[in-house]
Amino acid sequence: MTPAAPWRVADVMVLGDYRLRVRFNDGTEGIADLSALVCAPDAGVFAALADPAVFAGATVDLGAVTWPTGADLAPDALYDAIRETGVWRGGS
Repeated sequence: MTPAAPWRVADVMVLGDYRLRVRFNDGTEGIADLSALVCAPDAGVFAALADPAVFAGATVDLGAVTWPTGADLAPDALYDAIRETGVWRGGS
């Protein structure tokens, strides 16, 4: 069950070039661009997502975008940026 907070992610679609289309509980939609984050020398837990097959494993768990590697994205930060500009850019 997805928590009801409006800033929780309801759906995620994997796009090319380390990008995701996310939709939140309140219907807000936008792009999460992880290209800078995934390709950074200090990517940490996100480095494993450089493999396109691993990146494609993005799912929604309890209102957050997650990967089987343990990486996840804070839904409130995504929501704020996407409501403001339509795009969240990680690592920039």
